[in-house]
Amino acid sequence: MSKRPSLKRTLGMTAISIGLTIASGVSFAKEVTIGYQGMFNPWKYAIDQELVEKETGVEIKWRKFDSGAKAISAIASGSVDLTVAGSSPIATAVSRGVELVWIMENIAEAEALVVRDGSGIKSPSDLKGKRIAVPFVSTTHYHMLFALKEFGLTEKDVKLVNMQPNAINAAWARGDIDGAFIWDPVLGSIKKDGSVLISSKELSSWGKPTFDGLIASKEFTSESPQFVAKLIKIIAETDEMYRQAGVTFSEDHPIAKSVNKVVGGEPEQVVEAMALYDFPTIPTQVSCQWLGCEMEGGAAKALLYTSEFLLQEKKINALQEDYSAFVNPAYANMALTLTN
Repeated sequence: MSKRPSLKRTLGMTAISIGLTIASGVSFAKEVTIGYQGMFNPWKYAIDQELVEKETGVEIKWRKFDSGAKAISAIASGSVDLTVAGSSPIATAVSRGVELVWIMENIAEAEALVVRDGSGIKSPSDLKGKRIAVPFVSTTHYHMLFALKEFGLTEKDVKLVNMQPNAINAAWARGDIDGAFIWDPVLGSIKKDGSVLISSKELSSWGKPTFDGLIASKEFTSESPQFVAKLIKIIAETDEMYRQAGVTFSEDHPIAKSVNKVVGGEPEQVVEAMALYDFPTIPTQVSCQWLGCEMEGGAAKALLYTSEFLLQEKKINALQEDYSAFVNPAYANMALTLTN
């Protein structure tokens, strides 16, 4: 397990052994553009309550993306400074000058392949010839392809349709598709007249884990390390607020209300959906389980395994030599010192 960095406090400054500092009264960039997606997570409370703006004094331009592929295109073009994306699209983007700085959530059961009632799909073999919707180059696309392989099927056996979440919801309502591999709020909606054939939690246990992560352009992190650390601290605090609620978490909780406001969906669906995720603490984030330990770390391994599969499926052209080069725990370590 990676060790927590040594600290030295002098005249309002926190010096960190990794060579980055946060000084009292530090000034941030005037404007930062941050991308997010429609996952049900505590961070939506920070977005709704403008906590980043209030605690940093920075004007934040928030951009919502329907898929990780669109988020990756935006950060690659320089139109956003940081964004949330799934581990599969992140794996396709590591060579584009980005680094993973935080695990938003371990996906677990929050993504699943749901088949329509009456579709005739009772087992994996019944998927042959069926129309299954999935946002391409997403974590669900990656797990869909992995599931087909494990089921002894190929893309030629199933009619995979590239659809964004809102389009999936509409297509499901019209009866145009037989199934979909997707996340909430669409997941909760289609479960009402469908059943889960397999979830990402089970597929992860087969050796192909997935997560949602916060990535940033290396240019931005080099210029504004203090802002990244402060942002992570705010995200971690909203996660802790959710954990503290425990079994009392309900649709009336401020976080649930914010998630419902920012993302949509039914209020009671928010509570059920968030229970499917795991939101790692800062110490867990910087440990070998996720961002720490270089290539032995969970995040680096997940990016490698994802990339190996995507290469096999011809979704990428080559593997990178060292995926830990794109995983940086420094800012989470900085955020850890800010909580003391």
